[in-house]
Amino acid sequence: MDALISFLVLSFLPRLVVPDVPTLTSYRAIVEIVSGKSRIFTGERLHLRCIIPDVYKASWDYLWFRGSVQLPWSGEVLQLWNANIKESGKYSCQGKRETQVGSIKTQRSLPEEIHVDGGFVILQTPQHPILVGDVLDFECRLRGKAPVQKTILYRDGVEVMVQSGSSLYFHLANVTLADEGMYSCRVSWDLSRRTHSVISVATPVNILEVLTQPVLEIDAEGAELEVTKINLICHLQYNARAPAPPVNYYFYQNNNLLGPSTSLNKIKVRQAPGWYSCRAKVPRLDIIRWSEPKRFGKVTGLHLMPPDPHHRNQMSSSPSKSPPHISLAPATQPATPKPFAATPSFNQHTEGSEQSSMHSELPVPTSLPPPDQFPGQTKAPKP
Repeated sequence: MDALISFLVLSFLPRLVVPDVPTLTSYRAIVEIVSGKSRIFTGERLHLRCIIPDVYKASWDYLWFRGSVQLPWSGEVLQLWNANIKESGKYSCQGKRETQVGSIKTQRSLPEEIHVDGGFVILQTPQHPILVGDVLDFECRLRGKAPVQKTILYRDGVEVMVQSGSSLYFHLANVTLADEGMYSCRVSWDLSRRTHSVISVATPVNILEVLTQPVLEIDAEGAELEVTKINLICHLQYNARAPAPPVNYYFYQNNNLLGPSTSLNKIKVRQAPGWYSCRAKVPRLDIIRWSEPKRFGKVTGLHLMPPDPHHRNQMSSSPSKSPPHISLAPATQPATPKPFAATPSFNQHTEGSEQSSMHSELPVPTSLPPPDQFPGQTKAPKP
């Protein structure tokens, strides 16, 4: 009898096994710089904090990584007290906690890249994304103190701004996509009848459009069982800072407006051959962007082109005198070199007015100096 009971208990044990529990949470850890900046000199300190977006405020342990290597540190704040060049790299973190069913981890954070510079000058750039129209601020940070007499800012090795005196700050107003590039700075001064000059390592500066040019997708299969319908999807990237004002979408067939504006980036319309396009507008920012026309089905004849894509701070072009039924290639204008001076000048542009009626919406390395020089002499970069 006892043997029979033991057999029955053992036969039911597999049913009592606890089901598998996910070992990875749905939320991702976040790394932020608490003190210091992403570019520091050797010998300086930097503190990074790992944030776990846990609404339940559970207790977590912390795993730190530089690249793919796990670091021997388990605290919430990672401290670099006396940084050296070897500690440069991409830092990330991950939360971990023990439960009754085993270990649970968060998704690893996106990396925060830290540069430790062993030279004498660093070009500090903004850590937040730079948008078209923003002011771009630079600091040419010098190790130690020196009687600075001249500072030069370079983009891609070409002189952008020169200023005399002790100021180590540069400001570029109303930036455009043309201002992207690799930036560096040079600091010069005279001491003991000798001229000293040091240059920073080049730093990349990326500039984003607030609203990118839309790309229209025509999805016939996504219309499900409605074989007489197609989906028009207007894809774009919207980079406005929070709180971002809404985007209005307009859809066109052969330059005829397909209904009123919508806050959704897609609509479903009757399937018909023609040239389709979409337009995105942010009224509060006075930005408008057009997609390139896209053909659907068999289309005969020439298609109508919408106006040249335009947006804030872009010069409004004069009305085209060509017949509207003629397909015109987008005009290509050579870029005008921007003059470099101590105080840069930028062209102010305004967007053309828009017709109000819906029926009128037809698209009419830091150089290390010799020991006897501080910081030392380096050659100017070649344009």
